[in-house]
Amino acid sequence: MARLPRGSNLDFFCAVVIVGLLAGLAGLSTTLVLRFVEHLTYHYTFGSLLVGVTGSSPVRRAVGPMAGGALAAAGWWILRRRARVPPVAETIARHERIPRLSWSVDAVLQVVLVGSGASLGREGAPRQFAAALGDLATGWLKRLSPRDREILLACAAGAGLGAVYAVPLGGALFAVRIMLDTWHPRALGAALISSSLAVAIGSTITHDQPELDWPSVESSYLLTAHGLLLAPLTLAVGLAFNRVMAAARPASPMRTWVLIPALAAAGLLTGICSHRWPELPGNGKSILTVSLASGMGGMTLSAAAAILVLKPLLTALFLRAGGAGGMLTPSLATGAAAGSLLVLSINSAAGTHLHVPAVSLAGAAGVLAVTQGSPIWAAIFVWELAHPPVWLLLVFLLTAVGSHGLKAALERHRSGAGIP
Repeated sequence: MARLPRGSNLDFFCAVVIVGLLAGLAGLSTTLVLRFVEHLTYHYTFGSLLVGVTGSSPVRRAVGPMAGGALAAAGWWILRRRARVPPVAETIARHERIPRLSWSVDAVLQVVLVGSGASLGREGAPRQFAAALGDLATGWLKRLSPRDREILLACAAGAGLGAVYAVPLGGALFAVRIMLDTWHPRALGAALISSSLAVAIGSTITHDQPELDWPSVESSYLLTAHGLLLAPLTLAVGLAFNRVMAAARPASPMRTWVLIPALAAAGLLTGICSHRWPELPGNGKSILTVSLASGMGGMTLSAAAAILVLKPLLTALFLRAGGAGGMLTPSLATGAAAGSLLVLSINSAAGTHLHVPAVSLAGAAGVLAVTQGSPIWAAIFVWELAHPPVWLLLVFLLTAVGSHGLKAALERHRSGAGIP
């Protein structure tokens, strides 16, 4: 890369700081709106979404997601008839004009849909909102090159993700590996600074605590051997998840009034399913929480099997109905269900006591590596979510790298055999 003028470097550093602070505000605001919608939908005051769903009445469990889906759909019907809402990654990569207003409104509608129980990820909203704010606030810095602006917008998206999940490394690596696909020091440094600032701002809500509570139970170093054993399972689940989502996603965003009954029906079906499996509503955090629980209240074998099937199907249903949201946490939750199903099956059949939380998170890391295409980021992101013992990062890395490697080998075999 050519040597840049000193003034350009100063502008870039100032922009990185601005982007980090604004991404933190984006994460903070979307989290507050999300919690407000969750509490309103399920009529609870304290605790997690799982607590709210479990304690709500049968009627509210069904009607709440249906009403939220209809409300978000009405907003999208109005928005999409008047403005285009392009994908974040493609818009940034192509250096296209940032649709600040439509991204911001779309982000709010995503939060309303997910907060009311839709089986979609909430991470898309802060990424969009942070990128829109970052573009607005740094537009006056005229000495920034097009590549610097691309880095800044990717950092804004990654920092927004980092802020809502309290994962500074995960947010930074999302920017450089998923959005930019680079290890360039300029991009990596900007991502680390912006994500750290965003997480610091978001700590007013997260209090610098991990998104998930790691149980205080013993886990064995022998689990490292299970990392590679999980790879084929997570590869199969990840590929199946990708295929289901690709088949469900419409060729173009739905813009007709059919959005309203379609998303309302998807919400109603989710509410009905939540009577038996209250972990299903929302982005997937409830599934991860139950997967990490030990003893009473933890994941059961039958629940893991049902969730492994229902979570991706409900996510696909919301996509098909015209909803918008992230795929990161639904795939993460699906992977955790797959890991739980495997370890619970082994424990039941062989009478062993393999560590369910560790294998569940390893499954989540493996599936995430397949769906997102970056094993190192997947392993670190999953580890930061719960902050388990540091050595378990090796287990997550083995599973993520193993599943990603198997995917690459399978793709080479298919291309060599001429299989589409």
